[in-house]
Amino acid sequence: MSGATPASAGTQDAGIAAPDLSAAGLRWDTRGHSTLSGPLLELAAGLDDAFLSIASRWTAQPEEHPALLAAGDLEPVDYLTSFPHLATFAVCLAPEEDNLREFVAAQQASAAGVVRLARLAPPMDVLTPAACYHVYVHHRGEVLSAPRYVTTRNTCFRREAFYEPLRRQWSFQMREIVCIGTRDEVAEFLATARAAADRLMGELDLPIRWEAATDPFFNPAANPRYLAQRLQPTKHEAVYGDLALASVNLHEDHFGTAYAISRAGRAATTGCVAFGIDRWLYALTNRWGTDPADWPDVRAAAERCGVS
Repeated sequence: MSGATPASAGTQDAGIAAPDLSAAGLRWDTRGHSTLSGPLLELAAGLDDAFLSIASRWTAQPEEHPALLAAGDLEPVDYLTSFPHLATFAVCLAPEEDNLREFVAAQQASAAGVVRLARLAPPMDVLTPAACYHVYVHHRGEVLSAPRYVTTRNTCFRREAFYEPLRRQWSFQMREIVCIGTRDEVAEFLATARAAADRLMGELDLPIRWEAATDPFFNPAANPRYLAQRLQPTKHEAVYGDLALASVNLHEDHFGTAYAISRAGRAATTGCVAFGIDRWLYALTNRWGTDPADWPDVRAAAERCGVS
């Protein structure tokens, strides 16, 4: 229900050509992963600092979480039944010696790059689908006397029908700012965060439009949350061309109820603003070109537009 969610899998993005950034530090793995170095890595660091400057408006407390989430911790929000097509699981071989011997023997006959699995131990973990899920799990059961603001970054994983460098990846970097509070507190946070993101994108001369969006449910017609999002949009995306760079998400009390987080005597409302760092790299290099000498100073841009 959160994060800079990709468009529905299976529909090829169109309209904006991907720049060649190999000389600037991009190494692309066609399985859906990017390696960054040199100028492109520095640009990513500058972007994250700009997003942190937005988070500093609320003195959002930083949290660092692992790349794995217990599948049991996602059950209260029905993630695996709503988004099974996006999930990536952490799996291990069953530890019995005969099973391990069978696995080793199978590899000797396997094609290069193909792992032939023997019997697996029951999967119990999911690779992080959106950075903010950890926040709600981490603060489960809390009774808040004031709104809580958190910022976190994680490597996130979403399976897709196809992958494109920086635009659509199996693994990607996401920075999020989260508010847990009353509905009014969360609504004010989201409006302020959206305005700050607007100013930053304007300072960087990134032409975007805000669009109402829905999460990419596996079976939308059978999911009441999809219908609710259509009738009363709670997710809005900042779209560059055809690509969502950021999203502003109002969850109502969905996570507060699921994880027993309360504020002002009732289940807390939550909301988040999410920035897809890889997608911002794509947008900036598409807008400003592949020569790092032509790229804007994103840290200075954040200071000029006063996002903190």
